[in-house]
Amino acid sequence: VKLVESGGGSVHPGESLRLSCEGSDLTLSKYIMNWHRQAPGRERELVASSTVGGVENYADSVKGRFIISRDNDQNTVYLQMNNVKPEDTAVYYCELESAYTTWRLWGQGTQVTVSS
Repeated sequence: VKLVESGGGSVHPGESLRLSCEGSDLTLSKYIMNWHRQAPGRERELVASSTVGGVENYADSVKGRFIISRDNDQNTVYLQMNNVKPEDTAVYYCELESAYTTWRLWGQGTQVTVSS
């Protein structure tokens, strides 16, 4: 079982980017799904989360700009990043979290760089 992330890259401030996190040999709709990020020299930060029931939560730093969504047919979770800023530069990780146990699973991370 694993999570496979894609969609990272280099963009300019104000542009948009969509990250994908696809589940392999597990059904993402059964789990809480989170997106985290870690910038150089900083601690990992929870950016967005989506509960099994579809409740979404966002860090204040991305609220109104980022959207977490699910496509259960594609077994994929997305992070739509709009109006990106240089401070959004980080490695972004998706995380699967069980609502009933302590089991968690992390993706390998994808780099997002925002610069002019």
